[in-house]
Amino acid sequence: MLQRSADSADDAAELSRLEARLPPLLSIIAGMVDFTGFFTLGHIFTAHVTGNIVLAAVVAVDGGSFHWAQLLAIPVFMLTLATVWLIAQASGRHGSSLARLLLRVQFLVLAALLIFSVITRPSADAAGSRAGAAAMIAVSAMACQYALLRLALPGAISTAVMTGNLANAVLSAIDLLAPRTPLLPHDSTPLGRSLHRLLGFIFGCVAAAAAVSVLGDWAWSLPAALSAVAVAVR
Repeated sequence: MLQRSADSADDAAELSRLEARLPPLLSIIAGMVDFTGFFTLGHIFTAHVTGNIVLAAVVAVDGGSFHWAQLLAIPVFMLTLATVWLIAQASGRHGSSLARLLLRVQFLVLAALLIFSVITRPSADAAGSRAGAAAMIAVSAMACQYALLRLALPGAISTAVMTGNLANAVLSAIDLLAPRTPLLPHDSTPLGRSLHRLLGFIFGCVAAAAAVSVLGDWAWSLPAALSAVAVAVR
């Protein structure tokens, strides 16, 4: 009984450390994947997947070239979420152990994306089927990250959808500077956490921009490498 309690306390402590250390790194990965996918794979959002609906609607109203992957990204994202849920359910893991497993899944998907991109060079034809396939793999990698946060790190806030983090950062900053009683609840997201994720995502975009200009399709090696680092975080 004492051993079980000690193991539970250790797992809770490790989970708390992961919730503090992983999200900034995952935000950088999300920024890299989103920028690289949008810039090289036919203007497809691979992290902000709902943005693809807006892009498709713009094409429908204003004309222009339509990329089938912009709409396919939504069901692929949903299907991957369901698949990751099944993996988590079948594993029987919880907490930090489940987080480790899902980090490995994300790394394997990003490694597959890197291999596919290096072999097929999808950026050479951003409107082609190879670019669409690469974009769907990238969307799947981001779905793994979303599922990881919801299933294994419920205390962490989003690392890919930055609108919420920007709103939290602005409102928290105003609350801190206001001379009157703060309006935000005491348990709301702290300013530092939102800023770390927001700045991490921006840094990931900037780093990806430099990598794409120098490395081309090899730019996918950056998020794959950082994903491997995330697996090793202790």
